[in-house]
Amino acid sequence: MEKMDEFFTARVDGYDEHMLNEVDGCREAYGEMSKLVPENTKNLLDLGCGTGLELEAIFKRFPDISVTGIDLTKAMLDKLEEKYRGKNITLIQGDYFRTDLGQNRFDTAISFQTMHHFSHEMKIGLYRKICDSLKSGGVYIECDYMVETQAEEEYWYAENVRIRREQNILENGFYHYDTPCTIENQIKMFKAAGFLNAEKVYRMENTTIIIAKKD
Repeated sequence: MEKMDEFFTARVDGYDEHMLNEVDGCREAYGEMSKLVPENTKNLLDLGCGTGLELEAIFKRFPDISVTGIDLTKAMLDKLEEKYRGKNITLIQGDYFRTDLGQNRFDTAISFQTMHHFSHEMKIGLYRKICDSLKSGGVYIECDYMVETQAEEEYWYAENVRIRREQNILENGFYHYDTPCTIENQIKMFKAAGFLNAEKVYRMENTTIIIAKKD
């Protein structure tokens, strides 16, 4: 296992090509996500924004949108900033679990292929923060790697625990290892975090989009 920020720093130069051409469903999902952003969105939160691939189609629809992007990896944020010079973007290098997201601040929040590294408990806590940060009626759109069966989910979580023990890595330390959840469990987590409803709206291979709405 590699530390999360070191993993992505080492791969930043080939990241865009990898996501667009080697991860099934992602190229299409960037466009699909942009279509799901509500028309009234003026303030957007992007968690784990990386190099901002998901923002290209969003800026085409909303050229004047205000974006707050959070990511652990400075090299990724530097790439994003270079791509979108002149856009209304505030970038935060840091851990979105610890970053203050505010209250009733954003119309829409998004994340793309970043949440499949964390436990249920960690994600529910983060989803509560996201829900609180949204205005009434706001939505959170998550695109992520999700599996179909509970057996698959349990296998990857068990492997994560085994490898961490072998390498003496803290249980919740930020290391790169995929622990995808089932779509059913993801929806349960959103509801446990206080979202009014959540539904799957896109899936190609394991790339899946769920949209969750705040009351």
